[in-house]
Amino acid sequence: MSDYSITILNFIAIQAIVACGLNVIVGYAGQISLGHAAFFGIGAYSSALLTTKAGLTFWAALPLVVLITAAIGLVLGMPSLRLREDFLAVTTIGINFIVESVFLYVPFFGGALGLGGIPSIVLFGTRLRGVNFLYLCLFFLALVLLISRRFTKSWAGLACFALREEETAASSMGVSPVRFKLMAFVIGTAMAGLGGALYAHQMRFISATDFGFPLSVMMMSMVVLGGIGTLWGPVLGALILGVLPEIFRPLVDYRMLLNAAILLLMIRFQPGGLLGEGSLLRRIFPKRGGTVHG
Repeated sequence: MSDYSITILNFIAIQAIVACGLNVIVGYAGQISLGHAAFFGIGAYSSALLTTKAGLTFWAALPLVVLITAAIGLVLGMPSLRLREDFLAVTTIGINFIVESVFLYVPFFGGALGLGGIPSIVLFGTRLRGVNFLYLCLFFLALVLLISRRFTKSWAGLACFALREEETAASSMGVSPVRFKLMAFVIGTAMAGLGGALYAHQMRFISATDFGFPLSVMMMSMVVLGGIGTLWGPVLGALILGVLPEIFRPLVDYRMLLNAAILLLMIRFQPGGLLGEGSLLRRIFPKRGGTVHG
């Protein structure tokens, strides 16, 4: 493969990691989140600051990045749990704009100039670039998928499914909506932070505009397209929406419009996504795809 193709695959793998985190929140716990790019940005800025200003290596900074993103997700997730449907969607959009503004206007985060000089990832004395960086991204993607799979088989995952289907009935059976929805939110934001750290060291320069609301819409489009609540749906969605802009280069300026159109079309004609229940692929291959818990 050419260097350009490998770079595109790197971005697709990173976006798939972030989309898997969003799928935990939206698909497993049934919460609406339209500000997931904020946590992607928090992970990227945390890793960039820890490696450039604190002098840590990527590997030393990574656990801190995940903890920081998860902690912020915990703080921001608590007030969000009191809201539902449209109000929750508006709140998460607001979180995205607030976080982007902090990165843009606070000098500590580089302001409008962004943050540069982010070091490459070094493993056993080798700088990971190109195909080696792709292997690293695929490793973390496999790890995220494994965590997602185990979560769906755990008591916490089953509780989230129950809350997603009927919160009132689940609550009457002793399932705590606050506890398990917050757990899903923290796990999902931690995955976004992991993707952000990889993105920062792939680009080596980041700015606030990289993590705006259009990116949140694209992440949601990936989850909806592939199949909300499915294990492989976010990966398939990231692959399709990552490749299409490269195939249809003249339409790259209309990416936001295309993502919104995909969302509307999928909700109208394939609400379960390409791999979800009732989808065309499920009818053709009934033993493949589907929800991870079914």
